[in-house]
Amino acid sequence: MDGERSERLARNESTFRDINERIESGRLPAEASKELAFCCECAQLGCNQLIEVSIGAYERVRANPRRFLLEHGHEMAGVEKVVDTQPKYVVVEKTGHAGEVAEEADPRG
Repeated sequence: MDGERSERLARNESTFRDINERIESGRLPAEASKELAFCCECAQLGCNQLIEVSIGAYERVRANPRRFLLEHGHEMAGVEKVVDTQPKYVVVEKTGHAGEVAEEADPRG
C-alpha cells in the first residue's frame, strides 16, 4: 500500500480515536468497570458502528498509540494487523508508515 493512502487511513482512524478520547473524558474515575459505547475506529468512510466496552478495556487498547478498537470485519490488511480478538470487538495495530502516523496523531502525546 502506498504511503499516501496508508497515511490517510491512519489519520481517519485517529479522528475516531480523538472522538473516543472525548467520550471517555466525561466519565467519573470510579466507573472503570462500566461499559461505554465507543465509536469504531476503523478507516471505512461512513462507519457509524458503536462498540460497548469497559473503560478498562479501552484503556488497554489506548496504552499503545498504534492500536485501535474496531468492529469485527473492519480490519484492513496491509495497513494493520489484528493483535486481539474479543467477542464484541477486535484490536488492530497500525504497521509501517501508518503506525508512525498513528503515533504522531496520538492525542495523549
